[in-house]
Amino acid sequence: MGFFDFMTEDIAIDLGTANTLIIHNGKVVIDSPSIVARNRITGKIIAIGKEANLMQGKTHENIKTIRPLKDGVIADFQASEEMIKEFVKQIPSIKKKLFPPALRMVICIPSGITEVEKRAVRDSAKHMNAKEIYLIYEPMAAAIGVGIDIMEPKGNMIIDIGGGTTEIAVIALAGIVCDQSVKVAGDLFTNDIMYYMRTQHNLHVGETTAEKIKISIGAATEDLETPPEDMLVQGRDLLSGKPKQVQVSFREIAKALDKSILRIEDAVMETLSKTPPELAADIYNTGIYLAGGGSMLRGLDKRLSRKTDLPVYVAEDPLRAVVRGTGIALKELDKYKNVLMK
Repeated sequence: MGFFDFMTEDIAIDLGTANTLIIHNGKVVIDSPSIVARNRITGKIIAIGKEANLMQGKTHENIKTIRPLKDGVIADFQASEEMIKEFVKQIPSIKKKLFPPALRMVICIPSGITEVEKRAVRDSAKHMNAKEIYLIYEPMAAAIGVGIDIMEPKGNMIIDIGGGTTEIAVIALAGIVCDQSVKVAGDLFTNDIMYYMRTQHNLHVGETTAEKIKISIGAATEDLETPPEDMLVQGRDLLSGKPKQVQVSFREIAKALDKSILRIEDAVMETLSKTPPELAADIYNTGIYLAGGGSMLRGLDKRLSRKTDLPVYVAEDPLRAVVRGTGIALKELDKYKNVLMK
């Protein structure tokens, strides 16, 4: 067994709709957009990750950019497999080896996932020379990554707002007591912004630009303590067809995102209403933890806190909370055995 151990590499993967992160030897070695650019004629993959992301919205007919994951679930098997394979190949210490090593993997998956979708993730991993495959639910991984001791008989609430889904879960005794997975997250926010720019400013902007707006001036509420400066946005005028520029403020973006954030609020309230009373008492004391890229939306913590009357904390480095937790579960496999699914 010793030799096999020596030949095996452990990797933890957070396969996200927007970004894929991989931890190897306790370090984040890959942090890249989940996107693939493919040549339509030869079917060959030209670029993955950051390079492919730069091509998005700027391709000609022979190149197609694909996002293999939709709503946190694999939508395009071949593309996602090739993407993960490439990412694994790019890991510095694996790159140096003569033979591709056997892999032991922990992969995190959305909590609302079906058995069929689970099998799809497992199959993809098997094709990549994975000898042992464990799955962990995303809110679980996020909770571990945020630093919650999930083994305790104590209730904790975690909200993980990713690219495709928002996962809301109440966790106690290393299990998910009640959870909710809503398909309202970063991607929908981006679409809301595109729609708003079209309807309010007659400006057609692409996904990349909308994403930039979201990051630069995105807000969940109109009363921010330190509001960001207005932003100049370029796109195509829908009426004249000419390129044009407009000035946009964070208040407008807060308006544009309001409906989607309301849906997240409703899901949070619904999860709270299903929480057993003893755990509700714990949550009253511990508050709510936010993780995932969406939790970086300005004022979202304040808005959720106002809605729930509970303290809301944003994880440090929320983008990496899930992969951090996945990595910790991998490192301490024996401790987290009950949380992982074979």
